Amino acid sequence: ATMAPPPARVFAELVPAAAPTSTPTPAPAGHGSPPAPPGREVHVSGSAELSAGPDRARVSLRLGSRKEAAGAARSSVSRRLEYIAQSARQRGVPEENMTVMEDFSRVENTYQMEAEVCIIFSDFGKMQNVCNLLIEKLGTSVTISPPHFYHTPEAVDTLRRQVCVAAVGNTRRKAQEVCRLFGQSLGKPLLIREEETKEWGGHIDSHLSNSPDSLTLQERIQNATAYASCRVFAVFEIKGKENRRNKLL
Repeated sequence: ATMAPPPARVFAELVPAAAPTSTPTPAPAGHGSPPAPPGREVHVSGSAELSAGPDRARVSLRLGSRKEAAGAARSSVSRRLEYIAQSARQRGVPEENMTVMEDFSRVENTYQMEAEVCIIFSDFGKMQNVCNLLIEKLGTSVTISPPHFYHTPEAVDTLRRQVCVAAVGNTRRKAQEVCRLFGQSLGKPLLIREEETKEWGGHIDSHLSNSPDSLTLQERIQNATAYASCRVFAVFEIKGKENRRNKLL
């Protein structure tokens, strides 16, 4: 039966031993199979692809008040701002993850107070709880924007490292399979070289900001998921014949 190609899309080549130019050195006593002649290598290329969902979400809340008295306008907004901050703090949102911007202006014969609160969440379940509570308690007096999902630089670096490590692991496993096929034992790596690394996704582009509010939370997370692939080339030495005691079949 034809086997499905491995997900790593790996290719390998066994390099034959170079022709000996002198009398080979006898194998040391007590070491089992003699070592492979110099120049015997296996060349392998392999790749891996990984994805990572966003680890942060930013939510913006807008509120305002327009009154004939300046103090009344300020007071109306301040009470709601304090309630928003208190609700977020009680649910574990650090103070440094909340930013408040206020704008006070005179409009004709009235005073207008507007404010915007930006909250950064690392727990998306907590984000939903806070937003649902504020909508329930404040109603139309606050406007909550759909969450903007993104990755921190640390999360992107982790994805890059993980995909390279996965590609090297896939490459080594294929080298072991090739050596086992020929009854050989895989030795140490002589060369591991990164051939190509690609990254895509992971950002909500500007056109998504204009998407209808019917876009679900899961769809927004999927749109912000980052992908990375890595292809490596490696050269491993071949130690010699595989130890027969390790063969169970």
